[in-house]
Amino acid sequence: MLHDRGMQVLNVEMVGDAYAIAADYLRRSGAMPDAVTPNDRLVDIIVQLVHRGEFNKLRLANKAISIFESV
Repeated sequence: MLHDRGMQVLNVEMVGDAYAIAADYLRRSGAMPDAVTPNDRLVDIIVQLVHRGEFNKLRLANKAISIFESV
């Protein structure tokens, strides 16, 4: 599914999959609390990576994890 965000088209399914992978890892490692609602910071990181041209969900998740843990 594609979603129009202004001039950019965002693949919501890809972002969701990358978020699920990253959030699962971060929760299991204790870097992110277990919560019902999505972590806005992690979502923002993933969306920024997509806007920079990353479209592989596994690479998105790995890069997002690195950025999330480094800040």
